[in-house]
Amino acid sequence: MEYEHLRQQLGALPSRPGVYLLKGKEDDILYVGKAGSLRHRVGSYFGSSRDLSPKLQGMVYQIADLEFFVTDSEQEAILLECNLIKRYRPRYNVRLKDDKSYPYLKVGLGESWPGVYLTRRLEKDGARYFGPFASAGSVRRTLTLLKKLFLVRTCRRTITGSEPRPCLDYHVRRCLGPCISAVSKEEYRQAVDQVVLFLEGKQEVIVGELYSKMRMAAENLEFERAALIRDQIRAVEDVIEKQKVAAAEGEMDVIAFAQARNQACVLLFLIRNGKLLGREQFLLAGTEQEVPSEIITSFVKQFYSSATYIPERILLQHELKEISLVKEWLEGRRGARVDLRVPRRGVKKDLVDMVAENARHELELRRVKLLADADALATALEELRESLSLPCLPRRVECYDISNIGGVHAVGSMVVFEGGQPQKSHYRRFRIRSVEGANDCAMIREVLRRRFRRRSNESQESAWAMVPDLVVIDGGRGQLSAALEVMEEAGVQSISCISIAKENEAIFLPQLVDPVMLRRDSAALYFVQRIRDEAHRFAVGYYRRVHHGDAFVSSLDAIPGVGASRKRSLLRRFGSIGRIRGASVEDLMSVKGITRSVAERIKDHI
Repeated sequence: MEYEHLRQQLGALPSRPGVYLLKGKEDDILYVGKAGSLRHRVGSYFGSSRDLSPKLQGMVYQIADLEFFVTDSEQEAILLECNLIKRYRPRYNVRLKDDKSYPYLKVGLGESWPGVYLTRRLEKDGARYFGPFASAGSVRRTLTLLKKLFLVRTCRRTITGSEPRPCLDYHVRRCLGPCISAVSKEEYRQAVDQVVLFLEGKQEVIVGELYSKMRMAAENLEFERAALIRDQIRAVEDVIEKQKVAAAEGEMDVIAFAQARNQACVLLFLIRNGKLLGREQFLLAGTEQEVPSEIITSFVKQFYSSATYIPERILLQHELKEISLVKEWLEGRRGARVDLRVPRRGVKKDLVDMVAENARHELELRRVKLLADADALATALEELRESLSLPCLPRRVECYDISNIGGVHAVGSMVVFEGGQPQKSHYRRFRIRSVEGANDCAMIREVLRRRFRRRSNESQESAWAMVPDLVVIDGGRGQLSAALEVMEEAGVQSISCISIAKENEAIFLPQLVDPVMLRRDSAALYFVQRIRDEAHRFAVGYYRRVHHGDAFVSSLDAIPGVGASRKRSLLRRFGSIGRIRGASVEDLMSVKGITRSVAERIKDHI
């Protein structure tokens, strides 16, 4: 850093709201931020480094210059900050990927015969805009649905009503045909109004209007027209049924994300009048070493700075930074109250959890797609071989994980990938038998001993007999040492073995003291992470089954007079310990072999 030069600039900063740009030696923009006091905020970067995250500490040493803009308020600063992040895309900011021209859905209300179009520009032309959408594909799917339901035009031709023949859309009942005067302007306007209501989530209003039109057509003996409206009603009601979200009331956006390496996948559910109007998926870059509150705050500011509509309630997965300021800014844009909330329990918490789970699946799907291409997969395997100095290409990889809580109900998993693809028929589960207490290293020893013991006892066609090119252990140096010890005992020490630690994705190798850190965006790391995550998923799924089964059995085992036969009868009759707990003495007595005295003992114990 050029300290003297920067010190002079810091002294000239005003104590007013604004936006600052931190620049590198090549005049590149490193970071864009907003501040209630420019002098105080920018000066904080050059104080004690202990107050900064590791990511910002690395940035500070690259700062060579700075620039600032004074604004009238922090709310104005938020909007300017978002615009500058979109313009410069600084590498130290959390930023929406490829957000320069997100698409919108335009309903051309200012036109004589309004159409519905995809657009990337917001103009003051009397039209209604809906969005932004995550991709043009999202808009096109919505356009297809609108054409099917309401038969509005999506073409951009000038409508004179005197065209010699209509386009194909008219013949396949995807347009009302204003170009050939097949519909009156009043009736066409009604269809356009229904499009707007649909996009606002007011489908029940549309259905009511359509029922009125159907009855009127039937009374006028226009039975063919009435039948067409009936089909339209059914189509809209079918969409409504598919859009319903359990226990969601009113209008709200639900936002949650999943994070991996240097990017996060944010999922946005748009709920209007208790219906899921749409779901949009966005990628954020620059999220490495960022806390969840920073990630979700950056998304909220950048997304709603260009959103055409802000709902009355926004449910969030994590608390926002400066929530009162962001809330005031959103309310200024909406012109009404906005409720920002992180639900802690109940149906709204379940809704946020559902969105977060979907975000995790979307992120995993992206990782799978990245390695789905044969060339990309070959590159990942070759990169892994080179980075870890493996003796051969890891065509068959086995990964092991342990799942337990305090050593109770401990289980292990083995997953197998061949040619980069999961071989689920070769997956194996292990119930830990010989280890007492929480000792992951001892559990790894037991799992690998049993795995390689089976290798010598099975036929050559068995999955047990196949020798992997690489063994991956979920854990750190201790778990790797435990695995190597067992593999030497079994005479398979020639097989390459590594471990990967979840905290910072460090890869440990037997011959190196320090771990290997693969590039965060490398295909090799994606591949190892995918295998590790699959082993973890498989182990956790087995753990839950074992834990649930043992909890049920142990609850009944403690009851005098309830043996194996009576336990089976109770399970067949009620299905779960919860239902047994809720059953009356008389209900319990209806089970074969359960007397009144036994039923009363069951009630007393559970």
